[in-house]
This record gives sequence, structure tokens and C-alpha cells, in this order.
Amino acid sequence: MPDARPVAASSYGADDTGLICGYLFAANAPAQAVNTAQALQWLADRGPAPDIPVDDGFVWLHFNLAHAAAEPWLRRHAALPEDFLGATREGSRSSRIERDGDTLFAVINDVTYDFSFDASDIATLWVSVQPRLVISVRRHPLRATDRLRAAVRRGERIDSEVGLLVHLLGDQADELQHIGRNAGERVDHIEDQLLAHRPGQHTAELARLRRLTVRLQRLLAPEPGALHRVLGNPPHWLALPDLQRLREAGDDFGVSLRDVATLQDRIKLLQDEAAARVAEENNRSLFLLTMVTVLALPINLMAGLLGMNVGGVPLAGHAQGFWWMLLVIGGITLGVGWLAWRRLARR
Repeated sequence: MPDARPVAASSYGADDTGLICGYLFAANAPAQAVNTAQALQWLADRGPAPDIPVDDGFVWLHFNLAHAAAEPWLRRHAALPEDFLGATREGSRSSRIERDGDTLFAVINDVTYDFSFDASDIATLWVSVQPRLVISVRRHPLRATDRLRAAVRRGERIDSEVGLLVHLLGDQADELQHIGRNAGERVDHIEDQLLAHRPGQHTAELARLRRLTVRLQRLLAPEPGALHRVLGNPPHWLALPDLQRLREAGDDFGVSLRDVATLQDRIKLLQDEAAARVAEENNRSLFLLTMVTVLALPINLMAGLLGMNVGGVPLAGHAQGFWWMLLVIGGITLGVGWLAWRRLARR
């Protein structure tokens, strides 16, 4: 075994190969921080991976793909499938777990730091799982990997390669539930405002929350079909307990997805309610405008008739003609208003 450093000695930041952190999970031993040379030496000492799973440990290497030396090192030493490297170059971000030959290929999405309900703040982690070696690469920091590193430093035991992948999936599911919970609290506040007839300016916020939930469901939720194909036709080295753990991780995501779908339905109902309130206010304003127009119609009509420069204008020579015409216009206006009020009262 190579000379390994204590876990506490691991520091954050990529080395000259682009490695952010590396850990050796040996059987019945605490996790140890290793660099790329130590990891390669440990793998070389054990030779090719056996056809039957052997509990002799594994290595996890986490790389910063933005480092110029990361991809050349991975091509030279990690024996990764070309599809894995192609997905990292293309920026494939759809969460999934699928089989790629004798390896497992996983795409895990997570929110970046200072996440403030902005649907664009999502980072991607690409993971390759093979016997004795787990490779993960990213371009931006992720909370899931930091939580995993913190758990390893606390002494949490990770007994297999799939166990590490399940840990990352669990962190992703927890983050999805956390975001959904916070979004649900904001939706509750908006719903209380609408029920209290204080709509405010919530239309834009509801639209933003709905876009957020749709994007989270699309990016953070693993494709169920890909996971089912892996469970139905797993690599030969994958043990039955690991298959069960993957199945349970998929079930956890199913619960989170149902919560997100329920939240989407609530947001849609609130948007419909807000739209109905706006339409009702618009109809009321339009009705008020129509009533003012109707009530002013007799005044405008009489003023237009009396302003004509033709003979025969009634009461033109009468000393009190102005006041008589004002009385007639007022009476007609009151009569029209009374008829409108009776019709509205019956409705």
C-alpha cells in the first residue's frame, strides 16, 4: 500500500493534475487521503479488477475539469470510456445512471453556492464507477461533493464504489427536498395573501417559482428508464446489496419528484386564481367605465342638441330656460342610474 496521508491533511484545490481530492477506502480501515501517484500505485499493486467482487477497497479521485491538465491525465491513466469524456465535453446535464460497458456512468446535478431560487445556478458532476476506482469530474463547485468530503473526514464509512455513488445521490435528493421545501413555504405565503384578498404583485414570482420547479425536475431528477435498465442488466462486478441500494435511491427520488410535481400543481392553481382575480378587477373597472359613459350620455346628447346653430331651440328665449334644461338632464341621468341599479341588484 502506498504511503497515505491522514484525512485531515487533505486540502481543497486542484494540484498539477487537476485533482481536487483523492481518498483510499481500504477494507476495514479509515479513509486515507491520497494523490494521483499513490492511487495509481495502489491500483497497480492489486492488478486487474477480478470478475468476482472482492472487498479490498477502492479509490475515489475527484477532478476539476476546468484545469488544463485534468482531461489529459484522465485519458492517460483512468481508462475511461470515450462516451464519458464526450459527455463532459458536450456538457450533458440530464441526471441519469446508465451502464457503459463494465462501468457505471452517472450524471448528478446540484445547486451551486449562494443559490437564491435562480434556475440557472445549477452545476453538474460526472461520475464513472468501476471496480476499485471511482472518478468524478466537475467544472463548478458542488455542495454534494463537499458534503461527501466532510462526511469522510468525520470518519463515515463508505464500504463500496456504489456506496459512494449512493451517498452522492442521497445528497442530491436532500438538496432537492430542501429547495422544494423552501419553495413550498413561499408558495404558502402567496396563497395566504390571495386568500386574504391581498394579491399584491405575485404573478411574476409565481411564474419564477414554476420555472424553477420545472427546471429542477428536469435536471435533478434521474431518468427512471436508465436506472431500470441498469438494475435489469447490471455490470458483472455489481453485488446484489449494491443493486438494492441503487433501487432504494431511485425510490427516494421518486418521493421527491412527487413532492415537486405536487408543488407545480399548487403553483398552477395559484396562477389560475391570480389570473381570475386580475380578470375580475379588470371587469369591474370596465363596468365602472361603461356606467360612467352611460350616465354621461344624456348630458352629452342634450348639450350637442342645444349647441346647434339652428332655429327652434326650445326655451331659447325663456328667462329660466337654462335651469329647466339642467333639471331635465339631471332627471334623465337619475332615471338611467336607477334603472341600472335595479338591474344590478336583481343579479
